[in-house]
Amino acid sequence: MCGIVGLFLKNPKLEPELGAMLAQMLDVMCDRGPDSAGFAVYGSGTPGLVKLTLRGPAGTDFAKIGTAIGHPVMPRDTHAVLSVSASEEAGVRAALARIAPEVRVVGTGSRMELYKEVGLPADVARRFGLEGMSGTHAIGHTRMATESAVTTDGAHPFSTGPDQCLVHNGSLSNHAGVRRQLAREGVRVNTENDSEVAAAYLTYRIAQGDTLGEALTHSLDDLDGFYTFVVGTESGFGVLRDPIACKPAVMAETDDYVAFGSEYRALAGLPGISSARLFEPEPAKVYFWDRAA
Repeated sequence: MCGIVGLFLKNPKLEPELGAMLAQMLDVMCDRGPDSAGFAVYGSGTPGLVKLTLRGPAGTDFAKIGTAIGHPVMPRDTHAVLSVSASEEAGVRAALARIAPEVRVVGTGSRMELYKEVGLPADVARRFGLEGMSGTHAIGHTRMATESAVTTDGAHPFSTGPDQCLVHNGSLSNHAGVRRQLAREGVRVNTENDSEVAAAYLTYRIAQGDTLGEALTHSLDDLDGFYTFVVGTESGFGVLRDPIACKPAVMAETDDYVAFGSEYRALAGLPGISSARLFEPEPAKVYFWDRAA
């Protein structure tokens, strides 16, 4: 049992409140997943620059690392964000691997920042300052580990492509087989978590030319199990439930936002919720909201 939340803002006036709204939603989902939590926020970006979200052990001196590689780093607890030009990304990654092999790149993209840690979701949100973050959309996850250890590596979201991440509630029965298939195609999955397999599968399909909607549709044939996926991209977020749809899910839509929660109580504190259109996502139907639409 895990908790998923997602928020896509239609009204730009709400963008400074995005983090505070998502933090409240994550807090409500604490009892669905008290082991660890994480979130991805799509904030402002700078043309030509790529954001690398880094994660290191407690006490990592990110300022020293930034000095060593010649780029300033913005630390947030055990994570940090490093912005570089697209042409420099490969070289910076190589320098990081050499200078600070204990530091991992957990997310990359023009707008996405991704944070996750072990602990109560409300505490994780406070550690990273989620309440003060702004942006257009965000997704989050509270985890109750059932099939792998309680570790930061096992926490969601999982990001396997630029500005793309996934959170998942459920279990995939054929993830080992899909992992082997992806490995044969040169796609590496770093953790034992089946959710990372799902994220890597979608990234692979998109690399082959699928849109996100097409990749999610193909996953209905290729990924077995019971699941709800919420996927973030640079321009929006998507939702998919398996054909049985045994995992709880509810959505709310107003003129100002679209919100997703594993339970209605995650949405109950949102502004205007009393007049929102509430609905349960249908089984095996792809939903997507795009800020460019």
